[in-house]
Amino acid sequence: MKPFLDDNLHGVFATRSPARPNAIGISTVRLNRIENNILYIQDVDILDGTPLLDIKPYVPKFDYRKTNKVGWFSDKINKLKETTDDGRFCK
Repeated sequence: MKPFLDDNLHGVFATRSPARPNAIGISTVRLNRIENNILYIQDVDILDGTPLLDIKPYVPKFDYRKTNKVGWFSDKINKLKETTDDGRFCK
C-alpha cells in the first residue's frame, strides 16, 4: 500500500493507513473531563466510527517508548507541517 507522504509501497502494518485488515486502532488521548458516562478527549488520531474496545490510563513508565528510529518515515516527518490529508482519511 502507498502511505500518506510517501510514493513507495509499504506493508499495511508499517503504515498508519485507514485501510487496515480490521477496524481496530490504538490511540493515546488527553482526557479533558467526564460528564455522566461521556468522556471528553482531545489529541485523538483515530477515525470516527473506530470501535472502542478498552480504556487504559496513560502510565509514562509503561507507555513511553523512546526511539531514535522511525523507519521509512524518518525522511518524511519534516513534511507534516506543510502537508494536509490526501483525502483517504475522510469517509
